[in-house]
Amino acid sequence: MIARQWTCELKPDKNLEYENFLKEEILPELSALKGFHGASIKKNISGNEYMFTSEWENLESIKAFAGENISRAVVKEKAQQMMVRFDKEVKHYEIRYRQI
Repeated sequence: MIARQWTCELKPDKNLEYENFLKEEILPELSALKGFHGASIKKNISGNEYMFTSEWENLESIKAFAGENISRAVVKEKAQQMMVRFDKEVKHYEIRYRQI
């Protein structure tokens, strides 16, 4: 399994709108993709920075979603309008161990 992670900073009044956008539009789209195994949305306790981590079966499933350049962030225009900044590149991590 591969974790795909990136961060963004939202405009001060966009937190709830962004979270709803992720839950109502982005996560259902991702859930329909082969090889997608879930995601988490984390918010910095003391600010408007968010971390989005998605989990994928393998690099091929990420390529089917992101294209050949898997390091490029895929951020819809609607989401970009809510942001001050976002990572243009994504980090990928091999999931070595997880306990739930």
